[in-house]
Amino acid sequence: MFKPEFRHRQLQRGLILMAVSCLSVINLGGCARLPYTTKLVHEDQRVEVKLQREVKPAGYAHPAQLTPTEVAAILRGFSMRPQKSVPMRWFDEEVPPKPVFREDEIMALSKWLPAGLQAATSEERVHFALYAPGMNPSNERDVTAGWVAVREPYFYFTIEYFHTQVPTRMSDQYDFNLPTPPPLAGSYQLYFEPGRFWLSDSNGERRLEYRQFLATTPLRTTDSP
Repeated sequence: MFKPEFRHRQLQRGLILMAVSCLSVINLGGCARLPYTTKLVHEDQRVEVKLQREVKPAGYAHPAQLTPTEVAAILRGFSMRPQKSVPMRWFDEEVPPKPVFREDEIMALSKWLPAGLQAATSEERVHFALYAPGMNPSNERDVTAGWVAVREPYFYFTIEYFHTQVPTRMSDQYDFNLPTPPPLAGSYQLYFEPGRFWLSDSNGERRLEYRQFLATTPLRTTDSP
């Protein structure tokens, strides 16, 4: 017969293992709840545009009608700097924000983002990625990626990678049959000029009052791809 003390220790150990298992399942379930791809709109060596379904009700005003010229004008207004913690943030604030996109990148994106916004449903956002050779072209590529969405009268814009070196080799320390996992998305402080159109809602989420911006901004007819 087992002593009561031994049985008590065994019961405690079993409860602890059960709790750890439950927490692991919860954590795994939480990690799995990410926006997922529903449709590939366009992909080539330079740019990829796809639709992603949100995991929570989004209520976007999709499909949305924007021309390539309008999208180019919007993208041209964005700049950014990496989001860092204090005290590094104090030094970064002395450095002017960088434009998010070069002109050739704006031309590539403005050709396909309107198609994504027109194809999306109210629960889908439009994800984009710009590709270029990395510092080590044999197994890396330079990636700028993020997503856009419209919820009238606002345009939402988020950057996940800004010229990030992403591995492309088909091996890693976990499984030789899977690609090396990409780095975690970065954190960036976004700006827009003119700043009066770049607003915050009650939750601190930034959005662009794009209708007002487009109504007051001369559009370049040469922007059409």
